[in-house]
Amino acid sequence: MLLLSMRKLEKFQIIKNVSSSWFALGVNVLVGIALTPYILHHLGDSAWGIWVLIFSLTGYYGLFDLGIRSSIIRYVSKATAVDDMDSAARIVNTSLFSYSCIGAFTFLITLIISVYIDDIFHKSISPEFHSAAPWLALMVGTSVSLGFPLGVSGGVLEALQQFYVLNWTNVASTLIRAFLIVVTLRHGYGLLMVAFITVMMPVLTSILRTALAWRSLPVPIGVRYIDRPTLREMGTYGGTTLILIISSRLRFKSDSVIIGAFLPAAAITYFNIGSRIVDYAGEIVESLAQIFVPMSSQSDARGDIERLRKIFVAGNRFCAFAILPISATLIILGKSIIALWVGSRYVAPSYPILLILLIPTTLMFAQAASARVLFGMSKHRTWAIVTLAEGLINVLLSIVLVRPYGIIGDAVGTALPLSATMIFFLPGHLCRRLQIRLSRYVQEAYALPLAICAPLIVVLLLMKRWFVPHTYLQLAAHVAVAAAVYAVGLSWVFLSQRALRVGELRTNPVDAQGVGAAIESYSQDI
Repeated sequence: MLLLSMRKLEKFQIIKNVSSSWFALGVNVLVGIALTPYILHHLGDSAWGIWVLIFSLTGYYGLFDLGIRSSIIRYVSKATAVDDMDSAARIVNTSLFSYSCIGAFTFLITLIISVYIDDIFHKSISPEFHSAAPWLALMVGTSVSLGFPLGVSGGVLEALQQFYVLNWTNVASTLIRAFLIVVTLRHGYGLLMVAFITVMMPVLTSILRTALAWRSLPVPIGVRYIDRPTLREMGTYGGTTLILIISSRLRFKSDSVIIGAFLPAAAITYFNIGSRIVDYAGEIVESLAQIFVPMSSQSDARGDIERLRKIFVAGNRFCAFAILPISATLIILGKSIIALWVGSRYVAPSYPILLILLIPTTLMFAQAASARVLFGMSKHRTWAIVTLAEGLINVLLSIVLVRPYGIIGDAVGTALPLSATMIFFLPGHLCRRLQIRLSRYVQEAYALPLAICAPLIVVLLLMKRWFVPHTYLQLAAHVAVAAAVYAVGLSWVFLSQRALRVGELRTNPVDAQGVGAAIESYSQDI
């Protein structure tokens, strides 16, 4: 009876986390869709390009995270799973001390960057923005620096699987930020005021989350809880995570900097429009996949390898359910979406970027649970090395190709190594690690999502042949009909419980009764 109650509680927690994540994501995407053209048309292509450039540049501060955030999630979730509050206190205090030191260091870097920003990017920053660019760099960099110590609370809430707290505070922050930006632009203020609002809201939100996290995990705060063994343990785990952080910056956040070094700032704007749509699509999957880290970590702590296998396969199946219809819609209706969103003059330069980046990122997001399982198991070293190699190849290819082919070349430099990693390495690596047949995994994870996505593709192609959407109402009609068709198929797989049904996975078969018990247990967990 107690076990059944715990499973019901966990199921309710998962539903609450996922539903709030998707609601928060929906708000964020809708606000972004509405706000991006509003800001772009008020500020202009060059100002928007500088905005993206400086946010991308200060985004490299994330390298100084040193894997601490992932260590908080890993070890706090592990400590709370076995009710070890003393370990939780040491992790929180050691992380807070480390992040405070990192925040102070990055603030010094911010001061240096703000002084020399015009000299570093003289090709991208036009004369009229020479005075604004240093202040923009100072504001954004200071906000990121403060985000390090304030970010401990976010890690704690994720470790406690209280994603709904993060999500609801994010919704409030997004709506308030959007309102203030609209008011600011209507009153004639420019780039710096918009940037100030954008960077201040996350700081205020993090302060609120700190108070909420301490209520959920009221560990004592003090110097005596900061110790070297905990720092060493977190460093061992976080060192590998740091490689992944570096890899992520090289893979997905280097484009704006590379383009800014060789092309005018307006080119960054054209690239950003296509890549941002891809980012919006990926956020839907990321909001779902984030729950698999603490789930995997707790399963690993209990030695439940069978549940890890189910999380891996069913988790990627759910990710495919989410990303495949979105990617198909963007490929078929991408030109209309860009034209209606920011204007028809952006279609020619931005749609090819969307198309080139969308295909490999779809392969990545359809396997979003894979990396989370590796993190939860603390078996992500090989994955980190491979993605680092991919990131370096990405940067080299992008630099080589951006000069002769412009932003198209930069996008191809990102797409080719990413596709290779997602096709030739990640699936096989996870299957070997969890002792699952690769062909069986592919069939179990992706056959069903591909089957129910096929009718949606047919409907979109037929409707586009009937009429191409040129207004929001026409675009909504296309999306609504396609979504209705997909919803029918998705409802069928969930109501028939095929969405949760997972067959035999292990390379060494076990008796049918054992498999049935494992499937039933996992279905109840989900």
